[in-house]
Order: sequence, then structure tokens, then C-alpha cells
Amino acid sequence: MSVLRVLPLGGLGEIGKNMTVFEYEGRIVVVDVGLRFPTPEMVGIDLVLPDFSYLRERVDDIEAIVVTHGHEDHLGALPWVVRELGAANAPPVYGRPLTMAMGRSKLEEHKLREVALTDLDDGEELELGPFSLELIHMTHSIPDASAVALTCELGTVLVTGDYKFDQTPVDGEAADMSRLAQLGAEGVLLLCGDSTNADRAGFSPSESVVGPHLEEVFARAPGRVIVTSFASNIHRVQQVIDAAAALDRKVALVGRSMRKNVAIGGTLGHIEIPDGLIITPREIDDFPDERMIIISTGSQGEPLSALRRMAYRDHPQVKLHDGDTVVFSATPVPGNERAVNDTIDRLYHIGCEVITTADAQVHASGHGYAEELKLMLNLTKPRFVMPFHGDFKRLKLHGRLAEAVGIAPDAIFCGENGDVLELDARGARFGKPEGAGMIFVDGVDIGDVADSALRDRRMLSADGIFIVVATISEQDGGSVAEPEVIFRGVAFLDEAGQLVDEIKDTVEDSLDRAAGEGVRDVEHLQQLLHDHLAALVYERLKRRPMVLPVVVEV
Repeated sequence: MSVLRVLPLGGLGEIGKNMTVFEYEGRIVVVDVGLRFPTPEMVGIDLVLPDFSYLRERVDDIEAIVVTHGHEDHLGALPWVVRELGAANAPPVYGRPLTMAMGRSKLEEHKLREVALTDLDDGEELELGPFSLELIHMTHSIPDASAVALTCELGTVLVTGDYKFDQTPVDGEAADMSRLAQLGAEGVLLLCGDSTNADRAGFSPSESVVGPHLEEVFARAPGRVIVTSFASNIHRVQQVIDAAAALDRKVALVGRSMRKNVAIGGTLGHIEIPDGLIITPREIDDFPDERMIIISTGSQGEPLSALRRMAYRDHPQVKLHDGDTVVFSATPVPGNERAVNDTIDRLYHIGCEVITTADAQVHASGHGYAEELKLMLNLTKPRFVMPFHGDFKRLKLHGRLAEAVGIAPDAIFCGENGDVLELDARGARFGKPEGAGMIFVDGVDIGDVADSALRDRRMLSADGIFIVVATISEQDGGSVAEPEVIFRGVAFLDEAGQLVDEIKDTVEDSLDRAAGEGVRDVEHLQQLLHDHLAALVYERLKRRPMVLPVVVEV
């Protein structure tokens, strides 16, 4: 009996790194290759990817990678996945034109030019081994967002991607509800649905309501206006440009990803910019403040983003000052609240006026609220439901919404990354789970950074480090030179008085005892020194800096 296996490698129990494996008759289609940004305790980590070890072992079985839209949590891991699977033999990648243009840009940055990225039109059908693929147009906060319909002999699985049912979208292209209803009439085996706003009642506001509010804020601002949003939110950038043109203001794009995405959007016709409206960041000071609007990255308080650098007076081209107005045309992604609040506080310290969604409707979510999730369920009438894209709370709430519209509780599967949903002619059930952890990107390297490495980084950042170099005789193990003590990042050291001298004395005493006991092994000596010195330092400082003894034999 043929079995359809659905394996989420990311996106369940979290917001980010969406990646799901669909497997039937030994062939695989991967939907989305996303990443997420590290949490504060992941010291020194740059990005977090899904653990796609399962795919490394099955690379020859992969028919295709399909990407629903161009946001980082659905597309951002593509260069690493391609490189690890082997660029020369990587499976073809499919998606809508804007999504693929963003994918090509990412691969170009990583010098991966031989991978086949293919544009698909909504409604176009493609045979991928035992699967038939169709993309269905959806509305989201980025153009060319699609749901993915994967059909095999058992039936159709619909992956909604990120969506909302916006009846007045900025580009005039509403979600293809008729096709969704048609699929529902034909029979949808499994719905894998976006759960991001399952906890918000009613319907989400239309993206088109944001433009008039932005224009109103701009009109009231006495000086420069800095608008920060996701660089990929091309509809929002269009509305800022329209408002600027209506008020005869110039626009500067600040932030590499913002400039890159606007250029891609303009090439594909998703953004229309009046001639002469855009200026370069270097020209900002050539215009009076009241005629200037700056669109910047940094809405999530990212450490190296343009707005964050402005807030800390570290940006080479934009120096914020009293009288500037900063508009946060985005809401913090769960987990980013602290960084965003810190950025806002720094802006107030400079003297800026800050406008957030609490002050004016300058943002509309790209994810549907509870009534839109119900509408999706009623349109598609799935036999089984597996909530996707959300933390555990939102997955559960999405499951309750499914129950509310008549889906049987035993047909709703709220899982987590690694849980394998198996579907066959008899029904659906969870099978044996697969590994689905995290891969860390640290600089240009990727790998499973050990817990011990992160623990060491946290210790170093919290309490600093002592390095003690002891020189011993190769013959008898006795100390032959005064120990050297180096410390970095250790607080309140001056208050400890003669601590450095005490450390040296403790090293000498430990080495003398070890020599008397015949201990010669360097590793054993280093462990003894560590234990004795750590106890001494904690007794004096009531802190636990990292203690790193180094024993040199001469």
C-alpha cells in the first residue's frame, strides 16, 4: 500500500525556518527552504537553518524544491541547502518570478550559478515524478505569493504558504478563491495551513488601508521621515513612494537588501517609481528635511541593520537628529520585541518622534486572522488538517478553528518538527519521527554548534575569562617560572585586592602538590589547576569567569 509521508523539518512550534518534505513512492518534493534569526542565548550565531540531514541522505530522490514566496523564513536557507546537497547535482527549484529572482540573487551572492531556478505561472501544472504540482495565487505582504497543490494517487495536499484574504490588495490581484473552492469540490486530502494569526479574531485589515495613514503621518511630520519595514514588503514600499510623490518629497533607499529588492521589484513591474523621485543616500543632505523620506531596513532591531546603526549614530550616510520622525511600518516578529524596543528608546534619546502601529495604522499583517483561516478551511474542505507556521499555541488554536468548522478532532494533526504524518487509503496517523533539529550559521560556516560552545560563549560574555600559563619541568613536574595571569572582561577585579597574587600562589601550591604525588600528565594538571583556581576566583569575586589553565613543559 502506497504511503504519502509529510515531514516538517521546520516551521512547527516556531515562527521561521519553514521547510517540509513530501515523499511518495520513494520520490521527494521539498516545499520551502527557510531560515530564522538567532535568539539572544545563541551567542555569536548569525542564522538558524532547519536540519536537513534527511535530505543529504536522499539527494538523488528529490524531484524538486518549491518555494511559496520570497520571505527569508521560506527562501533564505536556499544557498546553504543547495551547497550542502551539491550545487552541480542540486534539484531544480520552482516558484513565481519574483520569488525566483530573489532566489537567484541569493545564490549569486554565494557564487552558486549553476542551479536551475524556474519561473512558474499560477495555474501552470508540472509533473514531478509521482506528483503533480500547481501554484495558486495568494495575497500576502509580498507579491507572487502562492499556495502549493501537490497531487498524487492518494489525493491533493494543499500547502497554503503565508496568506490573507485581502479583498483590496495594492496590486489589485486578490487570492484565487475560485481555484481554492474548486480544489475543495474535487477533494483535498490534507491542508497544511498558516497559523501565524490564529490567535487574532475577525479579519485582517487590507494592505491598501495603510497608504492613506502613511500619507497622513508624512504630511504632519515637520522634518525628515524615516520609514522602516521589511525589505521584501514591496507593496509597502510602493505605498511609501506613492505618499512621497503626493507630498512632493524625495525618497532615498537605505540598506543593501532594501535597494536590491526594490530593484528586482521594479524590473518585474511590481513597483512603479516616478522619474526623479529616488535619490541616493549620499544626496540626502542636499535636500531640506521637509522634502525627504528615507526607506530603511531594520524594523526588527537587527544589530547590523541600517536603522539600528542610525539609532546608535553609527551610520555613514544618515545622521538622525531632533525633528526626525521614524515610522515603524512593521510589527516585531515574536522574539524580536526587546531589540525593537531598544532601538525605539535610542531614537527617542536622539530626539526623534517615533510612530508605531500603536499610534497609527501604518502596518497591516500579511497573515490572515481567525475568520480567514476558517474561510480557507471552508473553501478547501480538507479531509485532514495539519496546522503549519506557528508556535505551539497558534498550532493548537488553528486546530480548534478547524474543529469549529466541522473537521473531526481525530482528523487534525498538531505536530512538531520531525513528526512524520503518514497518509494512505486507510487514513492518516503519525509515524516514527525523524531528526529535525537546527543547523547554525556562524560566519560562513554551517554546522551543529555544540551546546558546550554556546555555553562557553555565554560564560565569556557574562563573566569574562582568566588565562593562567604555568611552566613546569619535564623531569620532575615542578614549577620553573612564575605563572603568568591574563584576564579579559572580568568585572570588579580591582575590588578583589591581591587576587592575581593569590592565583599565582595557588598555581605554585597545586603544582608542588601534584609533583609530590607524581602527577605528570599535562591534561590532569590542567584539570587540577582549573578546579583549584575556579574555587578561588568564585570565593573572591562571587562570579564564574571561564578559567583556562595552560601548562607548558620545558
